[in-house]
Amino acid sequence: MAQWAAFTGLLAVVLFLLLSLARLSQRAVTPSDQDQIRFAGPSPRDPRPTDPVIPRFERPVHDPRANLSTGALLANVALTQGVFGAVVAGGALYFAIPPAALGIPETTLARGVPGVAVGLLFGLGLWAANEAAGAVADATGAGYDESLRAMLAPDSPGGWVLLLGAVLPTVALVEEFVFRSATIGAVGGGFGVSPWLLAVVSSITFGAAHGAQGRVGMVVTGGLGMALAAGFVLTESLLVVVVAHYLVNALELVVHEGLGYDRLTIDGLVKNV
Repeated sequence: MAQWAAFTGLLAVVLFLLLSLARLSQRAVTPSDQDQIRFAGPSPRDPRPTDPVIPRFERPVHDPRANLSTGALLANVALTQGVFGAVVAGGALYFAIPPAALGIPETTLARGVPGVAVGLLFGLGLWAANEAAGAVADATGAGYDESLRAMLAPDSPGGWVLLLGAVLPTVALVEEFVFRSATIGAVGGGFGVSPWLLAVVSSITFGAAHGAQGRVGMVVTGGLGMALAAGFVLTESLLVVVVAHYLVNALELVVHEGLGYDRLTIDGLVKNV
């Protein structure tokens, strides 16, 4: 017999830990206001140009982000996501949560090639919408922080193989399993809560878990999470949303960091028209 309450309690703990870790990551990736002020330029009390030479009695400020290599960051992301995913998956098995409630029913859309095809089409649409949202944000002067994306971009072919073949699949699988399968499917199936209400809750939590992208990035990611949640509710397939999620992340990194194409802008669209 499924132990819905126990599994939901475990899920709540995992979500709390994920949000706490996201908060710590945001502080590590995003420079503080004090750091920005410290290195922005001359002090208002001393209008002279900033002296690049460090005085002998002044200790240089150490930036912890400088110690993060791309390989170490990728390994950290994969390991962290894998641990959280394993805990939730283990909890689902231990508490006897039915696979159908997690978006893994015995259907071709959930376990076959049709699910992959639908996920690819869905992912392409989401990526296009994500690019449009980024263009609108840039046009309104509210562009979001893309430093994390740049930090994740490998500088070698082997790094790209690791990123596209291991890290991004792990991220897509774990995040969809936690935020869609467990939060929407299992909780909704166990307690009879509207999946659309849970989709809203899941999307807000999903956006908050991506705080390293800044406030605007959290809003855009939350919107992406709502679209993925809608896809999960309508298809009842974990496979569809995992494939779509992976494709969005892969295209974001390959197009902008691998191939070097800038994000499309509103001005560029107008000129092309």
